[in-house]
Amino acid sequence: MLKQMRVENFAIISDLTLDFANGLNVFSGETGAGKSIVIEALGFVLGARGDVSVIKDGADKMRVSAEFCSSVLPERICREQQISGDTFTLRRELDRKGKGKAYVDGRAVTVSALAQIGRHLVDFHGQHEHQSLMHSSVHLALLDKFAKYENLLAQTKTAWETMQDARAKLNAARLNEQEKERLLDLYNYQLKEIEDVNPSADEDLQLEQTLPKMKHAGRLLEEASGAYEELYGAEDSAAARASRAARALENMAELDENLARLAEELNAAVLTLEDTASTLAAYKDDINLEPDALDKMLGRHEKLKRLKAKYGPEIQDVLATAEDLKTKIRHLQHAEEHEQELEQELQKAHKKLLQLSRQLHEKRMTAAEKLSMLITEQIRPLGFNQVRFSAAVEMDEENLGPAGADKVEFLFSPNPGQSLRPLKNIASGGEISRVMLGLKTVLAPTVPVMVFDEVDAGIGGETGRLVGEKLHKAAAGRQVLCVTHLAQVAAQADQNFRVEKKAFHNNTNVTITPLSGENLTAEIARMLGGNADKHSAAFTHARELLQEVKRV
Repeated sequence: MLKQMRVENFAIISDLTLDFANGLNVFSGETGAGKSIVIEALGFVLGARGDVSVIKDGADKMRVSAEFCSSVLPERICREQQISGDTFTLRRELDRKGKGKAYVDGRAVTVSALAQIGRHLVDFHGQHEHQSLMHSSVHLALLDKFAKYENLLAQTKTAWETMQDARAKLNAARLNEQEKERLLDLYNYQLKEIEDVNPSADEDLQLEQTLPKMKHAGRLLEEASGAYEELYGAEDSAAARASRAARALENMAELDENLARLAEELNAAVLTLEDTASTLAAYKDDINLEPDALDKMLGRHEKLKRLKAKYGPEIQDVLATAEDLKTKIRHLQHAEEHEQELEQELQKAHKKLLQLSRQLHEKRMTAAEKLSMLITEQIRPLGFNQVRFSAAVEMDEENLGPAGADKVEFLFSPNPGQSLRPLKNIASGGEISRVMLGLKTVLAPTVPVMVFDEVDAGIGGETGRLVGEKLHKAAAGRQVLCVTHLAQVAAQADQNFRVEKKAFHNNTNVTITPLSGENLTAEIARMLGGNADKHSAAFTHARELLQEVKRV
């Protein structure tokens, strides 16, 4: 569960700390008050794209931290991210130069690590997802997410890649002689360009470490020689003087044993001086003052830079490109000899992919039937008396892809006597909101925190009450964060927050206040469109609404 979140200099929030309750947490406020900012801040700390334009005016950077219960994370993630204890804290910062930092319990990590953790913690539903649900291309991914046959999907993708590789090899074999010679010339030229330089792994890094020493060889030799003389070479060097002092201390220790330890320490210091001098001697002897050596090294470095620019970005990539070119050349040179073999390889790969695609189709048909039933059960209580929902799966074996050969379309009929038709053709905004709520409830049963940003768009009245009840039920045993404009939804919350935007001395800031008692009743009255005065009809209505759900 999300226990606490602190937001600093994010959009129009200066510094805000929020404590969350288990169950349904609702944010309400006037239009334009900034209700969605806290949702955006949570997304930011969980790895969503950061934008410097979001940093509050006058601030150098923004920072968001969130504290979660660690019990909700898989053990594997806890081990990988070194998370221990009952809670853990994620933190992310971004400055105006676009430099970002991310932390898990104070330990620096990558933003992708935050995103990996976030996928196990929070499922976001924003207003844009209403529109994505209208596109059938999304439906296949939603069905696969529900069905959880990741291994079969991975096998199918691998089989498709194998088939694509076999097809490429066969196409190479079927190239006409002129095209084949053109490609051979190109590949041989590129390979020769790499082999003439003959780079070795990490050679560029080694050169970059050595070049500064070569460029400043004269100064380094002068300083090293001077230091060596001072330490050891001169007649009255530091080592010589220290050695004499050590002998004196040894003589003194014979008379006063308390000085024995001091004598040992000075003898150790003498050895350190001698070791340092020896190292300096080797260092200065290794300095190369020959201009030709520096020129050769600079030339070598430049050649490596050109190779990396053309075939990189790193030396390892250049070496991998060379191996790939060798493979391409080998295929082209022996293409005709293996054409029949390649045809058989392609047929075998196609057969394998088709077999896996048919297995996927069968599993998708079973999963679609179950998903259709569950979604219908979820959305029927939301104001649909005789609703029908169906995930239609159609296989096209002529169009095999990395995810098989299926097309999935969500079909919908909100009214009795109305045939099932594509969701995008007949659903209103309010209907899409309720279908999405049903989908989220079914598809994210294991995620501890669900976030809905105005899932009640396009609805009101009795349907709003039903959606509020549904959100409250969905929050049982987990946590739901919801931005709403409906009193019927807000009344169902376990914790209410009022979002207000205030301007003071040309500075705009957002405040978020936990509500309870009469303050909560007044907010519900405002959302009902009435006067928040205690004696108003709206206040009375709000109190009755809260009493119905036993919030007061």
